[in-house]
Amino acid sequence: MTVTFYKYQGTGNDFVIIDNRQLVFDKNDTKRIKHLCDRRFGIGADGLILLEEHDTLDFKMVYFNSDGNESSMCGNGGRCIVAFANFLGLIGQQTTFLAIDGEHQAIIEDGIVRLHMQDVDHVEKYENHVFLNTGSPHHVEINNNLQELNIKALGSKIRYGAPYFEAGSNVNFVSKHSNDNFLVRTYERGVEDETLSCGTGVTAVALAMHALGETTANNVTLQTPGGQLKVSFKQSAAGYTDIWLQGPAIQVFKGEISW
Repeated sequence: MTVTFYKYQGTGNDFVIIDNRQLVFDKNDTKRIKHLCDRRFGIGADGLILLEEHDTLDFKMVYFNSDGNESSMCGNGGRCIVAFANFLGLIGQQTTFLAIDGEHQAIIEDGIVRLHMQDVDHVEKYENHVFLNTGSPHHVEINNNLQELNIKALGSKIRYGAPYFEAGSNVNFVSKHSNDNFLVRTYERGVEDETLSCGTGVTAVALAMHALGETTANNVTLQTPGGQLKVSFKQSAAGYTDIWLQGPAIQVFKGEISW
């Protein structure tokens, strides 16, 4: 069997994307998905995304982490599949699609994809960190020695420790650059390592910094090792609404793989 795939990246967070509207790809083949994401024996990616048909919306996004398991929402992956759908001619400059956490709207303009995220109504503040769910669970903590951190070691310890244990959480370390600009490094569960960027992660950081009073801005710039993302939002009595994740989504190459 030969499958055509596309490689996309959003600020260094990279994905194998397959047009699965004909349902030719076996979503239960965890071993195959893990192999495709392997950087030495496969194509190499932080995750694999399938684009599928939807009865009423433009398309459906099915996302798998590089460990082969279907995962919670991926913000950068969502932005990349929107760019892919536009490339295929399925959508124009605007779209509404379904992901694992519900419907999302997106807008494409000059190569930048703005993705509307789900509302966040609960931000848990602790002594040394904040926890919230932005489509995926995120642990956020401030660390002013960001460049010196061993993200894989520290992130793994937190990800598997109390209170997350096996279910786990993504882990974000953040340093304040200015009122509306923050530096972020992220350990992603399912990848089990640092990624160059994480869309739901920078969204969580922006909201967490606002909840802690570290920023008064509602349009925040996040600098990741892979590039710059922006998050805008509104605060209400119910929490945070009208949340948008913005950044580039770029097709790297197209190929075929057989098995």
